[in-house]
Amino acid sequence: MQTSEARQREPAGAVPLRRADARRNHERVVAAAIEVFAELGPQATVPQIAARAGVGKATVYRSFPAKEDLVEAIARLRLEELERGMQAALGETGPDRAFHTYVLRLFENLARDRLLAERLAEATSPAAGSVLTVLSELMQAAKASGTVREDATSLDLRVILCGAALQLMAVAERDPAVWRRYGELVLQALRP
Repeated sequence: MQTSEARQREPAGAVPLRRADARRNHERVVAAAIEVFAELGPQATVPQIAARAGVGKATVYRSFPAKEDLVEAIARLRLEELERGMQAALGETGPDRAFHTYVLRLFENLARDRLLAERLAEATSPAAGSVLTVLSELMQAAKASGTVREDATSLDLRVILCGAALQLMAVAERDPAVWRRYGELVLQALRP
């Protein structure tokens, strides 16, 4: 318990530091949620995540008051990881290679992560929106270099890319090589 003197030293609006065991439990919940959502998508349940983390449901709900809070936090985390991983590769190539590389790596990642695939395909998540924005910007740069058809729009990209992802999920495809092949087909559809 904090003393009144310790509370007075905290800046206004500061969140009190969590106990070490609470931080460890939170980290276990996040790690378990990443695994379970990657396997099962957003249909995974809080009890499944709690069991994988080795904690009770109440422990999950302390950090994430609603399941959707947990789903969105994990989707945002995974999409941020994907974007960070892509930035290094994108900085090394021109706009045509950057778009090509981004699309293929995205499909490879989607094959391994059901939550990421569903969130991107549905484009309902703010985090998914940022990935689609990056893809659109890369497509516009590739279009300027002549490697993407002039009439291609962001909507075209979303329909083709997300449509392929939705169908691959519908047939329960998990092989990254198959997903990569469809990434190639998406790229082919956008070539001049």
